[in-house]
Amino acid sequence: MPSEPATIRKREAQPLAPGLYLVATPIGNLEDITLRALRVLESVDRIACEDTRQTQKLLNHFSIATPTISYHMHNEGPRAEELTAELKQGARIALVSDAGTPGISDPGVELVAAAVAAGIAVFPIPGANAAISALIASGLSTERFIFHGFLPAKAGQRKTALEQFPRNGATHIFYEAPHRIAETLSDIEAVFGADQHVVLARELTKLHEEFLRGQVSKLRAELNARPAIRGEMVLLFSPSPGEKTHKQSITAEVSALMHSEGIDEKDALKRIARERGIGKSEAYRELQREQNRLR
Repeated sequence: MPSEPATIRKREAQPLAPGLYLVATPIGNLEDITLRALRVLESVDRIACEDTRQTQKLLNHFSIATPTISYHMHNEGPRAEELTAELKQGARIALVSDAGTPGISDPGVELVAAAVAAGIAVFPIPGANAAISALIASGLSTERFIFHGFLPAKAGQRKTALEQFPRNGATHIFYEAPHRIAETLSDIEAVFGADQHVVLARELTKLHEEFLRGQVSKLRAELNARPAIRGEMVLLFSPSPGEKTHKQSITAEVSALMHSEGIDEKDALKRIARERGIGKSEAYRELQREQNRLR
């Protein structure tokens, strides 16, 4: 007797239109898959996969025999051309990543852009996504949020990226690897202070799913105390807005920092911009306006 999902898929089966199907797959729990995703995966001509071996496990579990082809960061250019040519001939192709929604910190953008440019229909098949799943359970504001993907791996570049985060009430979301999480938390503490509230979502929808919430300094200490840090991670936080009014001019603040801490004008401006919740370029323009008024 066929399983209930298979029966539903058969009953709801409809001819699948030609085009590119962006199919979200489970990020941990296989029950994350949708009935529509299963129907599409078994109805398309073939499936473009970030890793065919990983996708094959999913297909075998749901008894789907659709042929697969690799589509990953190392062959994205030529494979996008090949698949676009097939789509122009009326093919029905599904694109999947190893887990979650394709194109979100995973290959897919180039193929989608090529398909759109060629006038090919592109169909999003919604489903699991680690960033959104972490956000809605974080306890942080969902009104405005910014997804950053992965921050730079190099410490200096990562810290610079964090310094550019706007302090406008938005929740910042990004992915991080287990071997870099301690360094990233340390950078957040350096840029935003030890009391900055952060949320760390680990192993979402899997057996050992975990949410850690609290001051960045305490979370960093807790993780450092563990014998090992494992699992895919999503990090979220919302920096406190900068002060809306300032007694000192930027010129005076720059001068004070340069004399008291021995830093140059560039570093002083960077710190002032961060504290005021504005961009470095905006702080520089205001400095120029103040200096022009004094001339």
